[in-house]
Amino acid sequence: MGPRMVKVVAFGGGRGLSASLRALTRLDIDLTAVVTVADDGGSSGQIRSSRPVLPPGDLRKALVATADPVRADAADLFSHRFGGDDFLTGHPVGNVILTALLERSANPVAALAEAGDLLGCRARIFPMSNRPLDIEADLAEGDGVRTIVGQHDVAVADGHVTEVRLLPANAPACPETLATVAEADWHVFGPGSWFTSVIPHLLLPELRDAIAAAPARRVVVLNLAEEKETDGLTLAGHLDALGRYAEGVRFHYVISGDTRTLAEPESLNSAAQSLQAELVPADLAADAVTHDVAALAAVLGNLLVEDGG
Repeated sequence: MGPRMVKVVAFGGGRGLSASLRALTRLDIDLTAVVTVADDGGSSGQIRSSRPVLPPGDLRKALVATADPVRADAADLFSHRFGGDDFLTGHPVGNVILTALLERSANPVAALAEAGDLLGCRARIFPMSNRPLDIEADLAEGDGVRTIVGQHDVAVADGHVTEVRLLPANAPACPETLATVAEADWHVFGPGSWFTSVIPHLLLPELRDAIAAAPARRVVVLNLAEEKETDGLTLAGHLDALGRYAEGVRFHYVISGDTRTLAEPESLNSAAQSLQAELVPADLAADAVTHDVAALAAVLGNLLVEDGG
């Protein structure tokens, strides 16, 4: 028997989680992705509005991001989006396949495992909850506050997000997710849309409590650029927002590849310290908004595998 593989859980949704998963699958680790299930835009929104299944889009992206390179054809098929101008327009094939698997299985985890087998996934893909959720946010607007519901609308809204919640507020977390979170050596948060992909994991009481109680070490990977939903929020502000919802959760490292890190290291450093975390600045940008997968893998590998806890 060789040494036990390091167990890593990556939390997120959408494109940001795909970036961390593409980096993490390069490491020799036991990997699980925990995906938000509040997406209500585009194809996922249409499917969840008419069928009682989890929104498949972010789950599909995580499956594709961890697919075995020898199954690249299957991953490409999953990612293929129908063009044209009819009821299939805009739907990725993978969303249709996942909807079928989710309808055929009582447990979403089993359906995702089947999809993972089709793609030779190098990670387990779990939902944060087995029921579809919604995100509700308060936005500061002039002197008042506007409340909006829906991940898509929150992501594109004008105004500064002051508060974010999940509906229903006390939805149960996925049992397999809770078990894996408890056993992990490392938890990785981000990159990704801060209020709609990263923080939601801390808004589910059962999941937040499991994260807080787990002996795992925790890493936050900051975004490289501002997004619409975090317009005007400094990097330090990102950590402050995370900390507000992370009651009882200790973070250990904050990785930042944003060029602004170098411009404002003091504020970011003190924000990291307020989370009891150490700042790890690194050159991670492939371009202004995209993480370089190999560079991110090297930094994460350094912490997760070398540091080993």
